[in-house]
Amino acid sequence: ITPHKVNYLLPVTYNPSPNNAPFEQSDEVHYPLDKVEAKFQISFKFPLAYNLFGDNGHLFFAYTNQSYWQVFNKDISSPFRETNHEPELFMLFNNDWQVGNFTNSFWGFGISHQSNGASNLRSRSWNRIYGTMVFDGGPIAIGTKVWWRLPEDEKDYIGDPRGDDNPDIGKYMGNFEINAVYGLEQHRFTMLLRNNLRKSNKGAIELTWSYPIIGNLRLYTQYFNGYGESLIDYNVHNQRLGIGVSINDLL
Repeated sequence: ITPHKVNYLLPVTYNPSPNNAPFEQSDEVHYPLDKVEAKFQISFKFPLAYNLFGDNGHLFFAYTNQSYWQVFNKDISSPFRETNHEPELFMLFNNDWQVGNFTNSFWGFGISHQSNGASNLRSRSWNRIYGTMVFDGGPIAIGTKVWWRLPEDEKDYIGDPRGDDNPDIGKYMGNFEINAVYGLEQHRFTMLLRNNLRKSNKGAIELTWSYPIIGNLRLYTQYFNGYGESLIDYNVHNQRLGIGVSINDLL
Protein backbone atom coordinates (compact mmCIF):
# COMPACT_ATOMS: atom_id res chain seq x y z
CA ILE A 1 0.00 0.00 0.00
CA THR A 2 1.43 3.38 -1.05
CA PRO A 3 0.14 6.98 -1.14
CA HIS A 4 -2.07 7.91 -4.09
CA LYS A 5 -2.93 11.59 -3.66
CA VAL A 6 -1.56 13.79 -0.88
CA ASN A 7 -2.35 12.65 2.66
CA TYR A 8 -2.83 15.65 4.93
CA LEU A 9 -4.48 17.01 8.06
CA LEU A 10 -5.49 20.68 8.26
CA PRO A 11 -6.72 21.18 11.85
CA VAL A 12 -7.69 24.78 11.06
CA THR A 13 -9.19 26.03 7.80
CA TYR A 14 -11.14 29.23 7.18
CA ASN A 15 -14.01 29.65 4.71
CA PRO A 16 -15.60 33.15 4.83
CA SER A 17 -18.91 31.96 3.31
CA PRO A 18 -19.90 28.40 4.32
CA ASN A 19 -22.62 26.83 2.18
CA ASN A 20 -25.57 26.42 4.55
CA ALA A 21 -28.17 25.77 1.83
CA PRO A 22 -28.04 21.92 1.68
CA PHE A 23 -28.54 21.68 5.43
CA GLU A 24 -31.32 24.29 5.61
CA GLN A 25 -33.29 22.16 3.13
CA SER A 26 -33.14 19.06 5.34
CA ASP A 27 -35.61 18.08 8.04
CA GLU A 28 -32.98 18.26 10.79
CA VAL A 29 -32.69 21.11 13.27
CA HIS A 30 -30.12 23.42 11.72
CA TYR A 31 -27.61 25.86 13.14
CA PRO A 32 -25.30 28.04 11.03
CA LEU A 33 -22.05 26.39 10.01
CA ASP A 34 -18.81 27.68 11.51
CA LYS A 35 -16.41 29.47 9.19
CA VAL A 36 -13.53 27.58 10.81
CA GLU A 37 -13.39 23.79 10.46
CA ALA A 38 -10.88 20.97 10.04
CA LYS A 39 -10.18 19.26 6.74
CA PHE A 40 -8.24 16.08 6.05
CA GLN A 41 -7.53 13.66 3.21
CA ILE A 42 -6.53 10.00 3.32
CA SER A 43 -5.49 8.49 -0.01
CA PHE A 44 -3.78 5.20 -0.86
CA LYS A 45 -3.36 2.70 -3.67
CA PHE A 46 -2.16 -0.87 -4.04
CA PRO A 47 -1.27 -2.98 -7.10
CA LEU A 48 -3.54 -5.75 -8.30
CA ALA A 49 -1.25 -6.92 -11.12
CA TYR A 50 2.05 -5.95 -12.75
CA ASN A 51 3.18 -6.25 -16.40
CA LEU A 52 -0.12 -7.24 -17.97
CA PHE A 53 1.23 -6.25 -21.40
CA GLY A 54 4.71 -7.72 -21.65
CA ASP A 55 6.90 -5.68 -19.33
CA ASN A 56 4.39 -2.84 -18.92
CA GLY A 57 0.82 -2.13 -17.87
CA HIS A 58 0.15 -2.16 -14.12
CA LEU A 59 -3.34 -2.46 -12.61
CA PHE A 60 -4.10 -0.57 -9.38
CA PHE A 61 -6.96 0.00 -6.97
CA ALA A 62 -7.04 3.32 -5.10
CA TYR A 63 -9.23 4.96 -2.49
CA THR A 64 -9.41 8.59 -1.39
CA ASN A 65 -11.37 9.97 1.56
CA GLN A 66 -11.70 13.74 1.96
CA SER A 67 -13.53 15.03 5.04
CA TYR A 68 -14.70 18.39 6.38
CA TRP A 69 -15.20 18.44 10.15
CA GLN A 70 -17.05 21.16 12.09
CA VAL A 71 -14.88 20.28 15.06
CA PHE A 72 -15.25 23.68 16.75
CA ASN A 73 -19.05 23.90 16.28
CA LYS A 74 -20.28 22.69 19.67
CA ASP A 75 -23.83 23.96 19.00
CA ILE A 76 -24.42 21.08 16.58
CA SER A 77 -22.22 18.52 18.36
CA SER A 78 -19.18 18.97 16.08
CA PRO A 79 -20.39 16.86 13.13
CA PHE A 80 -18.60 15.89 9.96
CA ARG A 81 -20.19 18.34 7.51
CA GLU A 82 -19.13 16.44 4.39
CA THR A 83 -17.13 13.33 3.52
CA ASN A 84 -16.31 12.38 -0.05
CA HIS A 85 -15.36 8.81 -0.97
CA GLU A 86 -13.59 8.00 -4.24
CA PRO A 87 -12.61 4.42 -5.12
CA GLU A 88 -10.75 4.02 -8.43
CA LEU A 89 -9.54 1.22 -10.69
CA PHE A 90 -6.82 2.22 -13.16
CA MET A 91 -3.98 1.10 -15.41
CA LEU A 92 -0.56 2.81 -15.49
CA PHE A 93 2.06 2.49 -18.20
CA ASN A 94 5.72 3.50 -17.85
CA ASN A 95 6.88 5.71 -20.70
CA ASP A 96 9.91 7.72 -21.88
CA TRP A 97 8.55 10.01 -24.60
CA GLN A 98 10.40 13.31 -24.81
CA VAL A 99 8.32 16.49 -25.24
CA GLY A 100 10.73 19.40 -25.28
CA ASN A 101 12.50 19.44 -21.93
CA PHE A 102 9.90 17.14 -20.38
CA THR A 103 9.67 13.35 -20.23
CA ASN A 104 6.23 11.75 -20.38
CA SER A 105 7.06 9.26 -17.62
CA PHE A 106 3.57 7.79 -17.10
CA TRP A 107 0.26 7.55 -18.87
CA GLY A 108 -2.85 5.67 -17.94
CA PHE A 109 -6.60 5.37 -17.83
CA GLY A 110 -9.19 4.36 -15.26
CA ILE A 111 -12.68 4.56 -13.84
CA SER A 112 -13.72 6.27 -10.61
CA HIS A 113 -16.83 6.62 -8.48
CA GLN A 114 -17.14 9.61 -6.18
CA SER A 115 -19.92 9.98 -3.62
CA ASN A 116 -20.60 11.80 -0.37
CA GLY A 117 -22.48 8.84 1.11
CA ALA A 118 -25.44 11.04 2.04
CA SER A 119 -29.13 10.42 1.35
CA ASN A 120 -32.16 12.36 0.18
CA LEU A 121 -31.54 15.99 -0.84
CA ARG A 122 -27.90 15.97 0.32
CA SER A 123 -26.89 13.00 -1.84
CA ARG A 124 -24.18 13.72 -4.43
CA SER A 125 -22.32 11.30 -6.71
CA TRP A 126 -20.90 10.73 -10.18
CA ASN A 127 -18.94 8.17 -12.17
CA ARG A 128 -16.13 8.94 -14.62
CA ILE A 129 -13.84 7.29 -17.13
CA TYR A 130 -10.54 9.17 -17.31
CA GLY A 131 -7.14 9.34 -18.95
CA THR A 132 -4.01 10.79 -17.37
CA MET A 133 -0.40 11.67 -18.24
CA VAL A 134 2.54 12.82 -16.11
CA PHE A 135 5.41 14.90 -17.50
CA ASP A 136 8.70 15.37 -15.59
CA GLY A 137 11.17 18.16 -16.29
CA GLY A 138 13.81 18.71 -13.63
CA PRO A 139 12.24 20.45 -10.61
CA ILE A 140 8.85 20.63 -12.34
CA ALA A 141 6.28 17.87 -12.86
CA ILE A 142 2.92 18.32 -14.59
CA GLY A 143 -0.01 15.94 -14.46
CA THR A 144 -2.95 16.16 -16.87
CA LYS A 145 -6.28 14.42 -16.44
CA VAL A 146 -9.30 14.39 -18.76
CA TRP A 147 -12.57 12.58 -18.12
CA TRP A 148 -15.97 11.66 -19.48
CA ARG A 149 -18.88 11.37 -17.09
CA LEU A 150 -20.93 8.19 -17.33
CA PRO A 151 -24.57 9.24 -17.89
CA GLU A 152 -27.30 8.48 -15.35
CA ASP A 153 -31.10 8.40 -15.58
CA GLU A 154 -33.08 11.45 -14.54
CA LYS A 155 -34.97 11.40 -11.25
CA ASP A 156 -38.75 10.91 -11.50
CA TYR A 157 -39.37 13.37 -8.67
CA ILE A 158 -37.48 15.56 -6.17
CA GLY A 159 -36.08 13.31 -3.47
CA ASP A 160 -36.16 10.19 -5.66
CA PRO A 161 -33.40 7.92 -4.22
CA ARG A 162 -32.69 6.65 -7.76
CA GLY A 163 -31.41 8.70 -10.65
CA ASP A 164 -28.92 11.53 -11.09
CA ASP A 165 -28.24 13.52 -7.90
CA ASN A 166 -26.37 16.31 -9.70
CA PRO A 167 -27.11 16.43 -13.46
CA ASP A 168 -25.34 19.78 -13.95
CA ILE A 169 -22.06 18.85 -12.25
CA GLY A 170 -20.18 19.04 -15.55
CA LYS A 171 -21.00 22.76 -15.83
CA TYR A 172 -18.95 23.37 -12.69
CA MET A 173 -16.35 20.58 -12.66
CA GLY A 174 -15.65 20.55 -16.40
CA ASN A 175 -13.85 17.69 -18.14
CA PHE A 176 -10.18 18.18 -17.27
CA GLU A 177 -7.68 19.35 -14.69
CA ILE A 178 -3.97 20.15 -14.61
CA ASN A 179 -1.75 19.54 -11.60
CA ALA A 180 1.76 20.93 -11.30
CA VAL A 181 4.45 20.60 -8.64
CA TYR A 182 7.65 22.63 -8.37
CA GLY A 183 10.52 21.85 -6.04
CA LEU A 184 12.84 24.60 -4.80
CA GLU A 185 15.43 23.05 -2.47
CA GLN A 186 13.19 21.48 0.24
CA HIS A 187 10.15 23.63 -0.55
CA ARG A 188 7.28 22.10 -2.57
CA PHE A 189 4.75 24.24 -4.40
CA THR A 190 1.73 22.73 -6.16
CA MET A 191 -1.07 24.14 -8.29
CA LEU A 192 -4.32 22.59 -9.48
CA LEU A 193 -6.29 24.23 -12.29
CA ARG A 194 -9.73 23.20 -13.49
CA ASN A 195 -12.16 24.92 -15.91
CA ASN A 196 -15.31 24.01 -17.81
CA LEU A 197 -14.12 25.84 -20.99
CA ARG A 198 -17.55 27.39 -21.45
CA LYS A 199 -18.80 30.97 -21.57
CA SER A 200 -19.80 30.64 -17.91
CA ASN A 201 -16.05 30.19 -17.14
CA LYS A 202 -16.50 28.16 -13.96
CA GLY A 203 -13.50 26.38 -12.53
CA ALA A 204 -11.13 26.23 -9.59
CA ILE A 205 -7.56 26.83 -8.49
CA GLU A 206 -5.82 25.20 -5.54
CA LEU A 207 -2.36 26.25 -4.35
CA THR A 208 -0.23 24.51 -1.72
CA TRP A 209 3.17 24.95 -0.11
CA SER A 210 4.96 22.42 2.08
CA TYR A 211 8.26 22.18 3.91
CA PRO A 212 9.76 19.20 5.79
CA ILE A 213 9.50 19.09 9.57
CA ILE A 214 10.84 15.61 10.36
CA GLY A 215 11.10 12.55 8.14
CA ASN A 216 8.13 12.44 5.75
CA LEU A 217 6.12 14.87 7.89
CA ARG A 218 5.79 18.29 6.24
CA LEU A 219 4.30 21.63 7.20
CA TYR A 220 1.43 22.02 4.71
CA THR A 221 -0.66 25.03 3.68
CA GLN A 222 -3.52 25.02 1.19
CA TYR A 223 -5.59 27.69 -0.55
CA PHE A 224 -8.67 26.88 -2.67
CA ASN A 225 -10.79 29.25 -4.76
CA GLY A 226 -13.58 28.14 -7.07
CA TYR A 227 -16.18 25.43 -7.57
CA GLY A 228 -16.14 21.77 -6.61
CA GLU A 229 -13.88 21.64 -3.58
CA SER A 230 -16.32 19.02 -2.26
CA LEU A 231 -19.37 17.33 -3.78
CA ILE A 232 -21.86 19.13 -1.51
CA ASP A 233 -20.38 22.43 -2.75
CA TYR A 234 -19.86 21.45 -6.40
CA ASN A 235 -22.11 24.29 -7.66
CA VAL A 236 -21.12 26.90 -5.05
CA HIS A 237 -18.13 29.22 -5.31
CA ASN A 238 -16.08 29.25 -2.14
CA GLN A 239 -12.63 30.06 -0.78
CA ARG A 240 -10.65 28.22 1.87
CA LEU A 241 -7.28 28.73 3.53
CA GLY A 242 -5.87 26.04 5.78
CA ILE A 243 -2.69 25.04 7.58
CA GLY A 244 -1.54 21.71 8.95
CA VAL A 245 0.72 18.79 8.07
CA SER A 246 1.10 16.30 5.22
CA ILE A 247 2.96 13.00 5.03
CA ASN A 248 3.67 13.00 1.30
CA ASP A 249 3.88 15.59 -1.46
CA LEU A 250 2.80 13.67 -4.54
CA LEU A 251 0.63 15.18 -7.25
